Amino acid sequence: MSARPAAGGGRWVSIPPSRLPRWLINFADRHGGPPSETGTPELVVLTAPDGAVAECHVPFGPLEAHPGSLAEGLVSHVSRDRRVAVLLVRLGGYAAGVFEGDRLLVSKVGSRLVHGRSAAGGWSQQRFARRREKQADEALGAAADVAARVLLPAVEEGVAGFVVGGDRKAIDELRGDRRLAPLFARETAPFLTVPDPRLAVLEKTPEEFRAVRIRVVDPPHV
Repeated sequence: MSARPAAGGGRWVSIPPSRLPRWLINFADRHGGPPSETGTPELVVLTAPDGAVAECHVPFGPLEAHPGSLAEGLVSHVSRDRRVAVLLVRLGGYAAGVFEGDRLLVSKVGSRLVHGRSAAGGWSQQRFARRREKQADEALGAAADVAARVLLPAVEEGVAGFVVGGDRKAIDELRGDRRLAPLFARETAPFLTVPDPRLAVLEKTPEEFRAVRIRVVDPPHV
């Protein structure tokens, strides 16, 4: 579990469903006992006796009604095996898959050659730039074709969300493809920051997109 500074104070942590119950117990133990709870369908806020706060952002909200506490409802919510479509794109590479919980049901991974930014071998800069642009267009076209073929059927059957990642510029280019409009209409956070898309990278994405993002604010100094 890695922590990142949060704007406005505190730090962000991402907790996968399997570890959330233990994390909540440890939060209470570290900060003086069971916290008080407030919340909305998108956010559960836990305030510990010593003043520490955990703002738990609900993935694939809204949070459904639950007979127990808000924390128990959050654990139940994130533990469900939802069907999610995932598309990872970086220039020259793509990975598309449909998950049921952590299980990858169908996938397609591929790559296309795209040369680097600087000319080499005596080519003129203009000629090199035109060739690179053509290669980049072909690579994004291949990614769009795969997304349409592999992911659109899942959307038609019903998915809880569409998660994207890789290079933001490449993903934004794909937003203009009308075929993919039903996918992007289901887009949900988080944007996945991943290395070059490979099958092994795709298979690990549920650890991030199913996780609960929690902003932890330490208790005020006395």
